[in-house]
Amino acid sequence: MCGIAGWVAYRHDLTEQRRTAEAMTGTMACRGPDDEGLWTAAHAAMGHRRLAVIDLPGGRQPMTVETPDGPVVLIYTGECYNYTELRDELRGRGHHFLTASDTEVVLRGYLEWGASVAERLNGMYAFALWDGRDEQLFLVRDRMGVKPLYYYPTADGVLFGSEPKAILVNPLAERVVTADGLRELFGCVLGFVKTPGEAVWRGMREVVPGTVVRVDRGGLHVSAYWKLGARRHTDDIPTTVRRVRELVGDTVRRQLVADVESGVLLSGGLDSSAIAALSAQIFRETTGERIRTYSVAFAGRDGNGGPYGVRATPDLPFAHDLAAHAGTDHRDVVLDASALADAAVRRATVGARDLPLNLGDMDSSLYLLCSEIRKQSTVVLSGEAADELFGGYRWFHDPGAQQSGIFPWLETFSSQTGATLLLEPSLADTLDLRGHFAARYQEALAEVPAVDGEDAHARRMREISYLHLTRFVRVLLDRKDRMSMAAGLEVRVPFCDHRLVDYVFNAPWSYKTYDGMGKSLLRQATKDLLPESVMRRVKVPYPSTQDPGYIAELQRQSGDVLREGNSEALNLVDCERLRKITVAEPEALQQSQRAALERVLELDAWFDLWQPTIHL
Repeated sequence: MCGIAGWVAYRHDLTEQRRTAEAMTGTMACRGPDDEGLWTAAHAAMGHRRLAVIDLPGGRQPMTVETPDGPVVLIYTGECYNYTELRDELRGRGHHFLTASDTEVVLRGYLEWGASVAERLNGMYAFALWDGRDEQLFLVRDRMGVKPLYYYPTADGVLFGSEPKAILVNPLAERVVTADGLRELFGCVLGFVKTPGEAVWRGMREVVPGTVVRVDRGGLHVSAYWKLGARRHTDDIPTTVRRVRELVGDTVRRQLVADVESGVLLSGGLDSSAIAALSAQIFRETTGERIRTYSVAFAGRDGNGGPYGVRATPDLPFAHDLAAHAGTDHRDVVLDASALADAAVRRATVGARDLPLNLGDMDSSLYLLCSEIRKQSTVVLSGEAADELFGGYRWFHDPGAQQSGIFPWLETFSSQTGATLLLEPSLADTLDLRGHFAARYQEALAEVPAVDGEDAHARRMREISYLHLTRFVRVLLDRKDRMSMAAGLEVRVPFCDHRLVDYVFNAPWSYKTYDGMGKSLLRQATKDLLPESVMRRVKVPYPSTQDPGYIAELQRQSGDVLREGNSEALNLVDCERLRKITVAEPEALQQSQRAALERVLELDAWFDLWQPTIHL
């Protein structure tokens, strides 16, 4: 998986800035606990932290090819799942390989095809490549945005890194957040709307998924190498179901390739169960062993609550049914309220994102789950993006949400996240989040590709699918990447394979609901692998502890912040409303009030970690 950091400066000698470049690289240690490397030249510094997954001894980075006209240097994070085919093709074109790593395939692919090598990659990746022959830097990100990559233009070049923290430790980067940054910050947690290319910190940008950022002496140049496109779907339903099975099976098989222990995150829902069942079958065929599966559970109460009200069913019985049916080596990771509310754990999750306003105990539980899994496995597969791709969320099927004239999930989330209770009234007026969402919605709609002849309903469902695949899912992918990599765990997401995304996006909405249960294509494509209980299970959200002890501890910690009175976070929140929440009966609090406590404590940790300056 790994983490990268670097610096290009055309009017300075960066060989004299090695200590700063090392500090930037050092912030990525949790992403790459196995090895580190730094390459410097007059105008470029390239740093890498490695999590060894493929070719453990041979994949060290930065990886360099010396040419007669100058060095070509690559720092790479993620995985290329078709690297063996590309390596064979490159060998046929005369390239010789010194390692068995996918990193060298990407490097030599660039030597053969230039930056268009990205068009040939199947995987999750973010990489930086310095071409010393003409002193150009290329920043490249995978199509769906599974792996993060940020950059910060400077007067004579750019700073970049897998996470904002790699940039923020450089003295050239200001730790300033403006009103626009706060809109983006609150927009992600309140509305699950991640604006492509935007970052919360002033001056910082995020590489948009599917794009290449080229840096030269003339400045920065951005170009797209992939966009979600529309085309007429000509396969009938049985053919489409078979093709979905082929694509999911192929990508799971590719993503199980690793030289380290692998596993699957298993909730007992359709998405993770399909991945787990396929993985178990493939793993048995290729290794003769049982694959490991992992579920999260909560001590005390059964975790049958959730961020959007009471969950229909708890996860564990379904996860256990699938594990028994598929024959996996299963483990439940049981978490208690004290661990979930621990200030040190919260600080770790806020530090992992470089931002506050995350998902409270859902972030804490994911971080703790990944930390436990890392004791046994280095790689796990996960079911992210299936709901966005196959239409699994309930608002996909709600006529009111379909025609809401705004992001269809927004009303559900805005009433539950606590952000509405959090904002200080004058700040709320300044930010005008309703206007922010309306503007972002219109921008997103303008991007949606169309097929001539689609009726109004088909066109609308294509729009809703596009919104989920380019806005909503990126919040969840970012969360999964940050919480897992903070624990040094690589999470792979088969449903983000761009071949599958392109195919299913263009399948008619009627195909995705033809069995009357939703996610019809995935359900029917994998039904032979699943127990009946999982086949019939309805969609439930990620679990959240319902232990009143957790809420009581949030109240205590929030009360301490109020009493001490010196936290910068208090300048952003409605302190009077917060005070009332801290003294209420824990079991009487609504989900949004509980979330407000989590948001305040996350803000407090963020200000303490980064000392940001707020400019409104």
